[in-house]
Amino acid sequence: MSSQGFDTWILEVRGAGLSTIRMDFGKVKQPVDATRDSSVEHGMDGIFPSGFLEARQNSDIVSQIRDVSQRLVNIIEKGQLPVPEQLLDLQGRFFTRLEEFQKQLDLIVKYDWDFDHYLEEDVPAAMEYIRTHCKPKDGKLLAIGHSMGGILLYAMLSRCCSEGRNFGFTSIATLGSSLDYTTSKSSLKLLLPLADPAEVLNVPVIPIGALLAAAHPLASRPPYFLSWLSSQVSAQGMMNPKLLDKLVLNNFCTVPAKLLLQLATAFQEGGLRDRSGTFFYKDYLRKSNVPVLALAGDQDLICPPEAVYETAKLIPEDFVAYKVFGEPGGPHYGHYDLVGGRMVADQVYPCIIEFLNRNDVI
Repeated sequence: MSSQGFDTWILEVRGAGLSTIRMDFGKVKQPVDATRDSSVEHGMDGIFPSGFLEARQNSDIVSQIRDVSQRLVNIIEKGQLPVPEQLLDLQGRFFTRLEEFQKQLDLIVKYDWDFDHYLEEDVPAAMEYIRTHCKPKDGKLLAIGHSMGGILLYAMLSRCCSEGRNFGFTSIATLGSSLDYTTSKSSLKLLLPLADPAEVLNVPVIPIGALLAAAHPLASRPPYFLSWLSSQVSAQGMMNPKLLDKLVLNNFCTVPAKLLLQLATAFQEGGLRDRSGTFFYKDYLRKSNVPVLALAGDQDLICPPEAVYETAKLIPEDFVAYKVFGEPGGPHYGHYDLVGGRMVADQVYPCIIEFLNRNDVI
């Protein structure tokens, strides 16, 4: 798009990618169970090292995260056939990574945000920044969103419709995104058992990225004990193996529990809701007049075509185009093949650019 004259920007919301830099993740914190060479505070109940209560609180958080993480390990292990324990020590691999995760706990507990923070703060701030630098004549932008990025775009349209505000978009394209997964067989339903314990235990984060990184060698290399995990990311043969490794080891993050809890409402009747639980984001899409291109992958297990269509059908037909990539005899498109598969430069990107160009009329 940049080579064709678009001013092209990539947004990474808080806690992801380059948007973690100001959070000082480069500084490894002292483990919470390490001996502290600090001053001593004297009190009525005895002598306590400075920071003792903080360390105890953090230790409790680590214990809670371990409990929820064990549930995540169990979910993944149930997805494949039994194998010899010595060949599939997923729990051991994961908790080795969790020790490194623990060193960052002082920063991790700051992961206190949900979907609405992205929607109401991060995306508008980025849009205003881009408008200031690019100065579009009509003040509007073109937008492309993959997965949660597309969910954010749909939610913005709905919010603007409900409040009678200017959309700020000329047109948008979504890839593998939906506001309502209730009618689909999305594999994200596997994560729903984490929502209740996360809420009950009040844990701040779910270390999904650490677990997937630990499990990836068992999914991508012989004897492929966890091969079903790879299909969640990419259809067989559709992504360069080195790119797939880089994607799994670097893309998936520690997820704030509040974010997971809010996104879990997309699997409940009425679809995704705001944090108050009273506003259903799909309810106002019928009033939108922003052209939308809704793309799906034929083998997307995370957001199947039926989930994509469930949201696309709510938009007035004059303003929506729905397309599924993939053919019966191949190639096939998984969730991340829509942005990083071998065929996207020839098939998906041109489709998006043509749609945006067609609707970018001042």
